[in-house]
Amino acid sequence: MASHRRPKSPSRARMSVLTAAAATAVAVSAQSAQAAPKPTTAQLKAQLQQLNTQADEAVQKYDGSQEQLQKQQAAVGTLQDQIARSQAAVNSRLDQLGEIANQQYATGAVDPTVQLLLSSSPDDYLSKAASLGQLTNNQASEIRQLQGDEQKLSGQKSQAEQTLQQIESTTKQLAAQKAEAQKKVQQAQALLDSMTAAERAAVTSAPSTSGGSGSGGGSGSGSVNLGGAKAGDSVEAAAFAAAQTRLGLPYVYGATGPTSFDCSGLMQWAYAQAGVSLGRTTYDQIDDGTPVSSVADLKVGDLIFFNGDSHVGMWAGNGMVLHAPHTGTVVKYEPLSYIGSIYAMRHI
Repeated sequence: MASHRRPKSPSRARMSVLTAAAATAVAVSAQSAQAAPKPTTAQLKAQLQQLNTQADEAVQKYDGSQEQLQKQQAAVGTLQDQIARSQAAVNSRLDQLGEIANQQYATGAVDPTVQLLLSSSPDDYLSKAASLGQLTNNQASEIRQLQGDEQKLSGQKSQAEQTLQQIESTTKQLAAQKAEAQKKVQQAQALLDSMTAAERAAVTSAPSTSGGSGSGGGSGSGSVNLGGAKAGDSVEAAAFAAAQTRLGLPYVYGATGPTSFDCSGLMQWAYAQAGVSLGRTTYDQIDDGTPVSSVADLKVGDLIFFNGDSHVGMWAGNGMVLHAPHTGTVVKYEPLSYIGSIYAMRHI
């Protein structure tokens, strides 16, 4: 007959070990929570601004390499056209000289002594005849011109090869800079994603401005009080008017319009509409125009550079800047004091 036994209870020692382990886990968890307190809104905002500044720097380097690559590709295209023309000129002269050699070879018009030097090739014959002074001045000139054309062609091919090597190097550099820009953008986005909706709103919203919408994200000039400030001149007025038409369009790093922009791309596009060619990057644009010594001297349309020289916006008046801030935002107005530390100001 089968026996029915009660299961054995865990020993007191085993229970004590489990209880101690649980207590230890709770203590470690509590210590971890104390060691890493939840960051404040101000700290989150500072972290986000730092990441956005690093992203701006990476994007501007990427933009610069992208522009360099475009110039190198255009240079190669020009050289290839020149090489084609030079090659055609060389071929034409070779045909002409080959015809001369064939005619002299066929008629035996040169001294018999020279004929003894002939090989089976008319080109070889022509060369040997030239060495013995058997060519006319016109024929000798043709040879000299051919030699010049060949030297020019060789130089063009060498230059094209160097430029192709530069393109390969720039392409690798561009890929690395793009990866770095993407990394910084993703880090900023990850920080935003880790926030609550309330934290995100507090961190990304600009402070209210007198007479404005309070968000700094207005999509038109009517949503922000610009105070009736005047442009520096007709060119700056036209550039500012063009930039205003882009309000609400998305920031995309590396973009120069017309439907998406990064910070320097927006400035370049806006001034192009006014007939002025600006450099592609903030590093280029900071050398365009003339310096402005103080905020009080700013005119609508002036460029303002922030956080080193990694970000650029356009002065809109009444303490406001029109710019393309960073990934996840759109072209908008924001208070000058909100964007970052001013590095330089330029009147274009």
